Amino acid sequence: MQASDRFNINSQLEHLQAKYVGTGHADMNRFEWAVNIQRDSYASYVGHYPMLAYFALAENESIGRERYNFMQKMLLPCGLPPEREDD
Repeated sequence: MQASDRFNINSQLEHLQAKYVGTGHADMNRFEWAVNIQRDSYASYVGHYPMLAYFALAENESIGRERYNFMQKMLLPCGLPPEREDD
C-alpha cells in the first residue's frame, strides 16, 4: 500500500465522519457509539412499516403502541451515560 492510498482512504473516512454523525470520530467513546447504533436501529424500525408490523405482531401490540415504544426507547437507548472522570 502506497502513502497516497493511505492518504486517500483517510480523507474518505474523514469525509464520511463529517457527513454522517453515526460513523463516529476519534474522540467518540464506546457509550456514544452504542447510543448512535441503537437510535439508528429504532429510527429504521419506525420508518419501515413492514418491520414495525413484524415487531408489533411478535410482541402482540398494536402498531401505534409499538411505534410509541420505539420512540420512547430512542430517548435513552442505553441508559444513563457513565460518570466521566475529570483529570
